[in-house]
Amino acid sequence: MATWHKAWVIGLGLIVLSAQADLRVGLTTFAKGDYQAALAEWRPLAEQGQAEAQFNMGVLYDDGLGVERDRAKAADWYRRAAEQGHARAQFNLGVLYANGLGVEQSYAQALRWYRRATQQGLGEAQFNLSVLYENGLGVIRDYAEAAYWLRRAAEQGHTAAQNNLGVLYANGQGVPRNPVLAYVWYSLAAAGDNAKARFNRDQIVRDLSSEQLAEGRRLAAEYVKRHRPALP
Repeated sequence: MATWHKAWVIGLGLIVLSAQADLRVGLTTFAKGDYQAALAEWRPLAEQGQAEAQFNMGVLYDDGLGVERDRAKAADWYRRAAEQGHARAQFNLGVLYANGLGVEQSYAQALRWYRRATQQGLGEAQFNLSVLYENGLGVIRDYAEAAYWLRRAAEQGHTAAQNNLGVLYANGQGVPRNPVLAYVWYSLAAAGDNAKARFNRDQIVRDLSSEQLAEGRRLAAEYVKRHRPALP
């Protein structure tokens, strides 16, 4: 049986700064590399309870920008924003729990915060949640549940999710084995410049008949036309 390459990305926080009107001065100074000035702009807003500013404070402490890196303080700021429903803060807090950075390592807590972020449709959280289910981290291993979350992330264009969903179809894990659909998801991820997916696509082509390959190409083209019409 072929060995398909999966992507396991649970160790990367999503560092995206928020840009509401009253945060723009901080964003301007941040863009110029003056992180201490950004910190000075955002801290008062964060202390007043503004979730966007709290998230940005978490990013600064998480990456050590303008301050000494302090994952515990990052977790505190992320938590404040996360408890107000800030999806990216929920995701980053989940990443810290998954890796034991600034907090006691806990897949159960990572699962909790990823779930809250998925409720708002965050593809990165959907992908990381699938990783927990596929590996039985903090939950009973459940390939069907992993496939469910992979599909939701994949349909948002998350290439690692597209690749991993292809792996599940190639192996018949959590979904019926279907090499044609595996080829489709690998192809979509490869179009997004995912190296693992390119390898997997080239591997599975060897197992497809000419009719299956034609069907896979047709389905992939239809998907692109339906979901990503701007692509060639």
